[in-house]
Amino acid sequence: MTQDERRIYLIKELTRENPQYRQTEIPFDAQGPRRLLRALFNVRMPKQVSDNFIEIQNAYLQEETRKKGITDIADLTPLQDGIYLWQGDITTLRCGAIVNAANSQMLGCFCPNHGCIDNAIHTYAGVQLRAACAGLMERQGHEEKTGGAKITKAFNLPCDYVLHTVGPIVRGRLTAKDKERLSSCYRSCLELAEQNGIKSVAFCCISTGEFHFPNDRAAEIAVQTVKEYKEQTHSEIEVVFNVFKDIDLQIYKELLRAD
Repeated sequence: MTQDERRIYLIKELTRENPQYRQTEIPFDAQGPRRLLRALFNVRMPKQVSDNFIEIQNAYLQEETRKKGITDIADLTPLQDGIYLWQGDITTLRCGAIVNAANSQMLGCFCPNHGCIDNAIHTYAGVQLRAACAGLMERQGHEEKTGGAKITKAFNLPCDYVLHTVGPIVRGRLTAKDKERLSSCYRSCLELAEQNGIKSVAFCCISTGEFHFPNDRAAEIAVQTVKEYKEQTHSEIEVVFNVFKDIDLQIYKELLRAD
């Protein structure tokens, strides 16, 4: 099957399984079908799907990621010993694990075509990721606490695992508790990675953006927590600070070159 044929198949299957979308028409413009498929992935609740769907979805998502271009951590140059800075799409990074800035439900972003990292990771991992997260939450029996972390397979992403962490939501003035919880996110992810034998972790800018944590303070906490963890535990885990915005790239450059 071509990518277009796979895309049409997936759209038809997703609209068929949900009565409210059965009358949805497939757009004919270049980006319309892609956006529609992503939206359908985003709103789909975790439930079983056929083996044929999984096979075609996997082939489609892996080819989409291949076309975007995959970056291997082995091709990056560290700014400091075991610490890297990389600007790019975290869903295209091949490493041990990437970190997802999740919400307390831990089921991914349900807002169609939303620009958050949670949406992107769940989209390109495939429907298996939401199902895996739902299983974790069902066994846990309550929402995920801020500052903790969970691990799942990465499914169709080029990394091996996804570490899901819930960062603090800043409402008004930044507090000491906000800072402590953000630091806990980084520490929890590193500890979980070590427990699972993961050799490299790529962190997104947790809690910035939609959760309103100031970018400069978030970066300071991220760098400080990672360095303290590596020093205190003598860990050899490699850490990538992944940024998307130019402002975050500049902030991390200054922090990592300052010492």
